[in-house]
Amino acid sequence: MTTLGIGAEAHRRLSSRRTAEIVADELRQQIVCGKLADGDLLPGQKQLVEYFNVSLVSVREALRILETEGLVSVRRGNRGGAVVHAPAKSSAAYMLGLVLQSDSVPVTDLQTALRELEPSCAALAALRPDRATTLLPQLVESNQAMADNLNEPEKFSEIGREFHHLLALGCGNHTMVVVMGSLEALWISQEGEWFGRAKEENAFPTLAKRRSALNAHVKMTEAIADGEVERARRLAYKHIDDAHTHALPISDQRIQAHSPQAMSRRS
Repeated sequence: MTTLGIGAEAHRRLSSRRTAEIVADELRQQIVCGKLADGDLLPGQKQLVEYFNVSLVSVREALRILETEGLVSVRRGNRGGAVVHAPAKSSAAYMLGLVLQSDSVPVTDLQTALRELEPSCAALAALRPDRATTLLPQLVESNQAMADNLNEPEKFSEIGREFHHLLALGCGNHTMVVVMGSLEALWISQEGEWFGRAKEENAFPTLAKRRSALNAHVKMTEAIADGEVERARRLAYKHIDDAHTHALPISDQRIQAHSPQAMSRRS
């Protein structure tokens, strides 16, 4: 059996990396469980060195790990420090986007996933016993806003996107909310290119298509209100298929991962 020789310097780097991962894991757990809240400022690096009894190199590497994960952002300069960020769907979407981009997955693949999952959100929403007081008022308000902006294509499209976001959030299943939130964030980051072109070329859906979309939203809302599970699912499937076909006409477009910061600017 061959024995691998590791030099002293390489061994120190490995040890430092392992220590950094331990420090990062401890800080990560405190962020996830809420001991460190969104927006909190971490203690300074020297304080972290003393608290964990590790080297400054390990602390800095730990912060780099967490920054890559989107759990902290490190500020440089006189007012430097590391700001805590609660786990976000946009971060999950970014990692998902990187995996799909590395496999050269087409946007149509993501489109299919959403087309299959979002109707399930509509069906779950129709099953919620508290839908009349939780979800439905928001959907009705969104529909009214769409009606009020029927002649404003850009605003109408933005409100329409929000309707789908509300539907996913209101399905009542937290796992589905997280999954759909991640997929939605990734979709919006891809759709953003179309949205930008549409603004430049005034290529938003025609008035007839906008009326059709509003009618679909109203019917979906009614089906959810009446607890008609399969009707809600069926209406959602048809509407989402129509909406995605208009939004992304380029069939060979590949998924591109965008950082959480870029996603927040696009959404």
